[in-house]
Amino acid sequence: MSRTDVELVEEANTTFYETMERGDFEELSALWLEDEISCIHPGWPVLSGRGEVLRSYALIMANTEYIQFFLTDVRVSLADDTAVVTCTENILSGGPAEESGGLGPLVGQLVVATNVFRRTSDGWKIWSHHGSPVLAEDDDEEDDESPS
Repeated sequence: MSRTDVELVEEANTTFYETMERGDFEELSALWLEDEISCIHPGWPVLSGRGEVLRSYALIMANTEYIQFFLTDVRVSLADDTAVVTCTENILSGGPAEESGGLGPLVGQLVVATNVFRRTSDGWKIWSHHGSPVLAEDDDEEDDESPS
C-alpha cells in the first residue's frame, strides 16, 4: 500500500525533529532544500540561505547536550508540491553541568512552529522553518488583573 502525501510530509517533519534529537548534522543538512531556504529560531533574526541556516543548527547542536521534542497539534496542509506543517514543539533540553560535567538541569519550553516543505525528486525537503515562543502567563500578572 502506498503512503499518501500527508503521511510522507508527516514522516519528513518527524524525521527533522528526530535528527535534531540525535544531533546528526549530516542527516539534518540532507533534509533541507539546496537553495533559497530560510529559518527563524525563537528570538533570532531571519536566517537566509543554506550556509546561514545550517550554521545555526550546527551552533545549536554544539551547545545543547540534550534535546527532546514532543510534538502536539500537528496539522498538514498541501497545495501541489508545497506542504505546510504547523505544530507545537514541547521541548525538553539541557546543557552540561558546570561542576560535575554531567547533564545540567532540564528546561521545558513551548514553541509553535511552521515548517514548509517542497516536493523534490528525493522526497519532501524543508524549505523554511519558523519557530515562535509561546509566552506563559506570569502568576503575578494574573493577580494584578483580579478585581479588588
